Formats: sequence, structure tokens, C-alpha cells
Amino acid sequence: MTTQTVSASLMLSTGEVVDLSSTLTDGTEGELLTSTDYSVSAVSIGTFAEGKSIAQILSPPTAGSGMVLYAYINRRGAIVCVLPVAKAGYQWTPQAPLATFPLQAGDTIQVLSVANANASRTCAYSLCTTSGVHAIFSGNAASGNVALTHILSGAGIGAALTGQTIRTHMFVADEDALLTSGNGLYVLNDRGLPVGQCSQSNPKNEQPIFNNMGLASIGLNFVARVSCSA
Repeated sequence: MTTQTVSASLMLSTGEVVDLSSTLTDGTEGELLTSTDYSVSAVSIGTFAEGKSIAQILSPPTAGSGMVLYAYINRRGAIVCVLPVAKAGYQWTPQAPLATFPLQAGDTIQVLSVANANASRTCAYSLCTTSGVHAIFSGNAASGNVALTHILSGAGIGAALTGQTIRTHMFVADEDALLTSGNGLYVLNDRGLPVGQCSQSNPKNEQPIFNNMGLASIGLNFVARVSCSA
């Protein structure tokens, strides 16, 4: 199993800058902790910045050698804020967080990194809804159709987000020319017809950015589908 360094830099509501860096095992979700370069010990973001909020994402969770497919702030086993991601050398813009709230002790930044080859062909769809629900759906791309499922509950997008409307989203993958689902991901309705789309962002070529195009209102039995030619 390979490992790599994942790092990030955040500005807090107090004006402090938090440097984070951890060596994480690829293919397994891990926690991004504060760097010991600028703090006494490596601790969770909630412990380090309890009562403060994240004002700016100066550098998103960034893979040192492979890719970060998703990242989020976890509070008591729930996703409270999805985060942007990047690969070293391809970050180009700071971003504002999609939600602002006081951090609590126990809050953690969770990250999924993969080796540059991404042999499992893992991809991830991160989103936020108009009602403030944050969710991430992932799966392993393959020849044909693959329905992504929620990283925590295992539910499809229809079961997880019935009645919700997507406000912004980001699809991170490195399938490139193999994609046949509109060069990204399609949201299909209960009749199997596309009602939303999110283009692929490949961290090997660019910093993935949340976008507000191709949004959909989700109903029961809707599917987040990735289709590939091989």
C-alpha cells in the first residue's frame, strides 16, 4: 500500500493561518492534521481552532504525488462541509468555504488520496444543496455504467438527497477520453434520462473547482452515473 503527503493551508476568522500536513495511506480515508512545523503537536482542526471558523481555503487538501479525490469536514460522523482538492503543482486559486460555522472539538478533516496511477479508477462527486446539505458520492469507474454511492451511508443519490436541489458540485476523476457520460457525470431521473451533469476535473491537469452549471433537483430513484467506453 502506497502513502503520500497531503497538505493544506487555511485562514481562520481570527486571521490566523493554519498549516496542515499528514502522511496518508492511499485508497483509505485518513485525517489531515496540523503540521508540527508551526504547532507543538499534530492535532485535529477542531482541537486546534475550536470556536473559530474557516474564512478562506488558501490551499486545498493537496496530494504530494498522486491525487486527492475528496475531502470534507467531519462532525460526529456526518459531512458538514465538502472541501476543494488539488495536486501539488496544479493549484492555482484560493477558494471560499462552502459553509462557515464555528469549529468544535472533535471536528476533523477527512481526505481520500490515491496513487497517481489510480489503479482502482476511483472517482468522486462532491456537492452542496440549496438547503445546506453536503454530500460526497464515489465509486470505481469501469467499462459501461457505474452508479456512485454516498461515502458514508452507501445510498445512491436519489435515496440520499430526495427533495434536495444541488447548489454547486465538483466531479473529480482521471478517466478523460474514456468517459461517455457527457465528459463527466450525469444525474439521471427515475426514467433513466439525464437531468443534470457535472464535467470531469482531473487533478493531474488542473485544480478541480466547484461549479454551478448542470444542477439538478433530486427525486427518489435518481442516479449519479459515470459511463466509460472501457
